[in-house]
This record gives sequence, structure tokens and C-alpha cells, in this order.
Amino acid sequence: MVFRLVLGCGTVGRRVIDRSPEHDGRLLVVTEDPDLAETLREGNVPAECADPTDPSVLAAIETPDIVFVASDRPATNRAALERAREAFPAATFVADVGADPTDDDRDAITALADRVVDREATVAEAVLDRTTTPDAEKAAALRRHLSRLDGPLAVVAHDNPDPDAIASAVALRNIAAAVGVEAEACYYGEISHQENRAMVNLLDLELRNLAPEDSLAEFASFALVDHSRPGVNDGLPEDLEADVVIDHHPPRGPVPGAFVDLREDVGATSTMLVDYLDRFGLDVDRRTATALLYGIQIDTDDFTREVAASDFEAAATLRPLVDERLLERIEQPTVEGETFDTIARAIKNRTQRGSVVAASAGRIASRDAIPQAADQLLSMTGIDTTLVFGFRDEEVYVSARSRANDVDLGETLRDAFGQIGSAGGHADMAGAQLEIGILAGTDDEDEVESIVSIVEEVIVDRFFEAIRTRPGTPAGAYSQTSEWLFAPDEEAEGDREDVESA
Repeated sequence: MVFRLVLGCGTVGRRVIDRSPEHDGRLLVVTEDPDLAETLREGNVPAECADPTDPSVLAAIETPDIVFVASDRPATNRAALERAREAFPAATFVADVGADPTDDDRDAITALADRVVDREATVAEAVLDRTTTPDAEKAAALRRHLSRLDGPLAVVAHDNPDPDAIASAVALRNIAAAVGVEAEACYYGEISHQENRAMVNLLDLELRNLAPEDSLAEFASFALVDHSRPGVNDGLPEDLEADVVIDHHPPRGPVPGAFVDLREDVGATSTMLVDYLDRFGLDVDRRTATALLYGIQIDTDDFTREVAASDFEAAATLRPLVDERLLERIEQPTVEGETFDTIARAIKNRTQRGSVVAASAGRIASRDAIPQAADQLLSMTGIDTTLVFGFRDEEVYVSARSRANDVDLGETLRDAFGQIGSAGGHADMAGAQLEIGILAGTDDEDEVESIVSIVEEVIVDRFFEAIRTRPGTPAGAYSQTSEWLFAPDEEAEGDREDVESA
């Protein structure tokens, strides 16, 4: 329950108090006017008659989540704000400058408050909207929680992070620094895809690449962004206690963490970080703004996939701050010849059943081309769902795409591969990573190729089976994505028998 403290009670303060019963939470008003304090108490509004600038008065008050400094006198607001900042460093502060403020008072109040409001008639509603919505309460809770953490804080993106995860990690690191917590943006794996590398290099983003064998003892606290479970799609221990979790993906099971903000109704975690930056009143530098906008664009497929009004609002906030020239260079990086070779192998090796295609790209030098191949196959006539995978060292990298209404790829890949690797994602875009350590046990190329062939069949079979058994697929009925299930070809049946016997 959010605790709101009102210091002083001028014209704007009264409007805010009058509207407060419409919102959940506790309220306490501190005013020097004894008659006003009595009137408020008669109206069932908790009020104390005391000096809102007196440190001893503030010391006796339980720590609030939000402090609204609301006297009509600018000098009183300035003094109350200075003392309250010292008494409640983790709170969010909204301040009315008062009537006819001097330049010094206005400058001091602006510097100290997270939000400064004017004397317009609509200010009360605006203040309440910014401080009483669930998102505003989350921002206040995040500030309070971060301010209590010991540093350094490791802000960990998921393995092989995409632009949304990278931008979110950088932004949360900046927010932590703003409240006095040393932090590093970290990831395991590699920055893959030429667009992702271009983003990091051109924007000169500071990221730390952690190796599985690295000690984490130097970090006192941990935050997860764009994923929600330690040890699942990151290199952290599964039993690690996360201090902060911020994600927009639907969780599969309970999410442990001291502070957890999961918003499935937004298209990107970057959108959530823009909201935090805005509510904290923090300036956003060009590099971070450009990264955040690109993260939103990629996760929403240029605002066409799982997009919400908040994604557009975040983009509008960022657009004036973005380096347009660098953004264009990030969006159009050079493509290596190996990428085209990988796409060609996937097209050649595809298995199609109805409107669903699965394809192996074989051995790959880089995992960058796997999602691009999945996109290319999706452009084929009559295809609405694709899966492409490739082998590198002892890992299999999997990417899937869909535009079918009856397919949830994130859940499908978790069903297919969650027990043998890490998998997840969105309804129309998902991925997985599987380890095949058996390849390390032989140097015989023929044996390796035989193992790879078997693994290919297993992956394809698991994918098609997961689609067939997803909830919502009606038994005995045909659909675009399940037509093949009810008339399997002889070759497919033979494949299944071979895999099972292997």
C-alpha cells in the first residue's frame, strides 16, 4: 500500500487531498494551519498541525513512498523539500513551486524535486495520475529498493542479448547510478547478429561479458532485465536471490525477487525503462535513447507486433533525443557472405508440413544468420510458421517465427526444448539453445555427421509434435498450422521410426 505524505496544504495541495479518496493507499497531511488541520480531520483525512519544515516533525513520520510539497509559499516549499529529502532519501518527491516564486526558489525546488508542478487548474489530477497509478507506484518502489541496495549491482541481460535486453541493462545501470548505487551492465554468451554488434559498437555501450567460470563475489546485488529467472537463459546460479527483476515476457512459474515488475501488456522491456527514467526525472543521453528506441523497434517488429500504447508513448519520448544518423547505420549493417550461405542451406534442407516449415542450416560459423533464415522462410507462399536451427561447437541454436493466430511460439519451444535446453520468447518470435555434449566425445567426422543427422530429426520431430499438442488445437479438425498432423506422409512416419530406434 502506497503511503503519501503532503507537506503544507495550499491551493494545489487542497485539490490533491480532495481527489485522494479516489485512490488506494495511506495519506497524511502536515500543515501549520490549525483550523485546516481540524477541518481535514473532521473529513476523515489524517492531518497533523505542525511545521512541515521542522526536521523533528519529519523524523517522527514513517517513511513515505511519495512526498508532495504543497504550501502556497515558495520559501516554505523549498525548506520543506530540503529537509524531507534528507529525512526520506528513497521517496519520490513532487513539489509545487508556490505562488510568485523567486528565481532562486524555483531553481532550488526544480533541482531537488523529481517532479515540479505549476498552478494550473488541472494540476491536481495530473499529480495524482503520475503518483497513484500502478506504474507510478512501481517506480516509487524501485527507487526505494535501489537506494537500499549495496553495490556493486550486476544488471544482467539474458544470454546472447538482443537490443531490448542490451538497452534495458544500460538504462537500469544508469538509474542505479542516479540513486547512488554502483552498477555494471552484464551478459553471458556473445553479442550476435550484425545489427546487435553494430548497436553496441556504434553507440559505444559499456557492457561486461561474463564467462561461466567467472566469480560473482565482487557483486553485492543482482538485477535481471528482459528475463525473469536466475539460471534460466543466463549464466547465473539457479539458486541466486535476484534483488530486481524487470521483464515484459509472461513468466512460466513463480518469479523470485525482492522487487519484481512484470508487464505483459507492453511490447518491450525498454518501454518499461523509459517509463522509469521519465518518472525519476532523469535526463537520457543520446546513446541510451538511441539504444532504447532501437530495442522497442526490434521487439515490436517496428510497432507491428504485440505493441501497446505505452510503446508508442515511449518512442515519442525518445525520438527527440535519438541520434538518427547512428540509428540508420545500426538498422542497415553490412552482411557477411556466410550469412547468405546459411540462409541458402536452410532453404535447401527445409521440411514442410502444411503451412509449417522446419529446417537445419547444418554447421554454422556464426549464429547470426539463424533468425534471418527463419524470417526468409516465413516469406514463402503458404507458410505461416518456421523454425531454423544450426550447429556450432557443442550447441544447437534455434530460431522460430510465426504469423499464425493459433500458434504461441514461446510456449511451443518451451514445450519442445525446455527439458533439454533453454527456450522461450514471444507468440510470434522465439528461440532456443540446446547443448549436445556427445559431439565432444568423438573426432570421427562420419560419426559426428551421423550424430548431427539424428539430432536434426529429433529437433524437427519435437517441434512438430509440440505444435500438434499445443492447447487449442482441436482434435479431428484441420487448421493452417495442424493440417499435416491429420494426414502425415509416409516419409515423415519413417523419420519418426528411425529417430525412435536411434
